[in-house]
Amino acid sequence: MKHSWRRLCPGAGLWLLLAASAPAQDLDPRAYVHVPKDSTFLVWGFSASDGAIVSDPTLPITDIQATVLTPSLGVGHSFSLLGRTAQAFAAMPFSWADVSGKALGEARTVERTGFSDMRLRLSWLVRGAPAVTAAELARSPRRTIIGTSLNVVAPAGQYYPDKLINLGTHRWSFRPELALSQPLGKRFLLDAYVGVSFFTANNAFFPGAAVKTQAPIGSWQFHLSYNLKPLLWAAVDVTYYTGGRSTVDGVEGGDLQANMRTGLTLGLPIGKRHSIKLAVSKGLVVQRGSDFTTYSFAWQSAWVPRSPPHK
Repeated sequence: MKHSWRRLCPGAGLWLLLAASAPAQDLDPRAYVHVPKDSTFLVWGFSASDGAIVSDPTLPITDIQATVLTPSLGVGHSFSLLGRTAQAFAAMPFSWADVSGKALGEARTVERTGFSDMRLRLSWLVRGAPAVTAAELARSPRRTIIGTSLNVVAPAGQYYPDKLINLGTHRWSFRPELALSQPLGKRFLLDAYVGVSFFTANNAFFPGAAVKTQAPIGSWQFHLSYNLKPLLWAAVDVTYYTGGRSTVDGVEGGDLQANMRTGLTLGLPIGKRHSIKLAVSKGLVVQRGSDFTTYSFAWQSAWVPRSPPHK
């Protein structure tokens, strides 16, 4: 039997954060790799997350467990920006969520199905990655790359102002990021990213007219990957993020985050145009709302323009 969390917990607020909608929790090795200009990428993805996927532990709700299944479709394109490699990417996830917990001592379950928030990303490799063709890139040596990006979460997901459990966040978030990609010898690659997530206000928070704001979240990512063969690689991933205390109608919550997640990623080529990526991540040090495990799969197809023949 399905129940309303609002009826069980009047005046309280619970925020469901799906793995696909939590930018500070991303683990993305080789996000600043040098690719040929004018290339187009299509990515089909699927992730499954299980655990305590929430961010407000101050509520009278305990023993929260959620299972979230999220297929997604994304498209990206690389281009030249001031002679350097840039890339734009957009992805739209769809989620099935099954959430259970105890409200005032009573066990309850709720389900949600619909779109999650859209993900947008614009990256620019400002050093070490000139905009070149595929043939020119094949002849280029491995270089230190310095890159920057703007990651945006747009409020396109399913949202009910009078419900506590939602797939969308009903707000925008923006994360500027600075990255270093450093080759180590012939096979190792070290990636390090630092970013800060900023959030607009949700002016329709539960029970429908409350205003929820959230402080910025600082995040750090480190990835060490190893090339087993050309285009076949494995990586060890770790991220730490802190901040994000929320305020509802001027009342500050006790939900300051200081969490660490770790994971493993494997990239495998499938022919000349396709590749797949397998990944798993879980909470390593959990203070608030990150005690869950995520398994993900992505299939990428790339269309790289051929270089014109030399005359």
